[in-house]
Amino acid sequence: MPESPIRKLFPLAEAAKARGVKVYHLNIGQPDLPTPQVGLDALKQVDRTVLEYSPSDGYRSLREKLVEYYAQYQIRLTADDIIVTTGGSEAVLFAFMSCLNPGDEIIVPEPAYANYMAFAVSAGAVIRPITASIEDGFALPSVEKFEELINDRTRGILICNPNNPTGYLYTRREMMQIRDLVKRYDLFLFSDEVYREFIYTGSPYISACHLEGIEQNVVLIDSVSKRYSECGIRIGALITKNRALHDAVMKFCQARLSPPLVGQIVAEASIDAPREYHTEVYDEYIARRKCLIDGLNRLPGVYSPIPMGAFYTVARLPIDDSDRFCAWCLGEFDYEGETVMLAPASGFYSDPTCGRNEVRIAYVLCQQDLQRAIRVLGEALKRYRREVMGEE
Repeated sequence: MPESPIRKLFPLAEAAKARGVKVYHLNIGQPDLPTPQVGLDALKQVDRTVLEYSPSDGYRSLREKLVEYYAQYQIRLTADDIIVTTGGSEAVLFAFMSCLNPGDEIIVPEPAYANYMAFAVSAGAVIRPITASIEDGFALPSVEKFEELINDRTRGILICNPNNPTGYLYTRREMMQIRDLVKRYDLFLFSDEVYREFIYTGSPYISACHLEGIEQNVVLIDSVSKRYSECGIRIGALITKNRALHDAVMKFCQARLSPPLVGQIVAEASIDAPREYHTEVYDEYIARRKCLIDGLNRLPGVYSPIPMGAFYTVARLPIDDSDRFCAWCLGEFDYEGETVMLAPASGFYSDPTCGRNEVRIAYVLCQQDLQRAIRVLGEALKRYRREVMGEE
């Protein structure tokens, strides 16, 4: 089981705080923007006298509300296509456990969300990575690269769109190419789409559920964590029109009994958040993206492509080892009593030699804090290169 590149440095961050150092958390996708008021009100107004189990697939009222939500994106579902899960993480795990036998393989464009590897390990499955390059803005490699990896053990392709950790947004052409591969080889398409609200190109949102001809192959992964700033309520969804797969997933759902009761109450209420809420959140992330990317690319030797979605970027730094640098920032460095916490990008690749000079940065802080964090990062790079790398 791999360590999380996002969380493994937390003890160092806590120790830094205990020393009185302020830590700018750029390592984790925890939005600082407020949860919708309708969700908070629902939480405060819970009037049950018993906090009971819910159905294993979640309350029907929530699933019916989600049907309305997805219809806004031209995703046509019924409540019976939706299974409520304990966060998007459980949806990925249950999808793998239901679709993959030990030794089965899935193709994953990398860098990819680090916990996919952990879920594959749990299912006994093997990730076959197809690596994108920062020089190309992390664009999807060619279809030929995918086909080179397909063999008798290949069972699926996993995508995250928009992508975590790179912010890359798949084009319509790329999505159609993936569809054709899935159809030709009868594969599952696991599509993690938790960041659909955060697309900054003006391009239309292309969901795996929009791809005609592979309706029985698509497994959609979703979560309310990011779009409503509700990471802690742990409510996600697994969506499939494949009844055999649905029934297999339900066995795992029954074994873990039910998704969180209070979380479902908050999530259902939050779907009614006014349009103004989403507009304000979107506009804020647009401004933060510009603030971060402009600031990073002004630092000597630093390069970040412009992310087209989500609220992350992978940046290349002028360093020798991102794991060592990120730990050093927390354990041995501060600038005017402040430091930064970043996620080493090596943990987002299957091959630990990849991403050694890259970090994932989440722009989930206010612009003032982002500007200060960039200043602190610049000072850290100068000192690290001088004191650790021995450069003049």
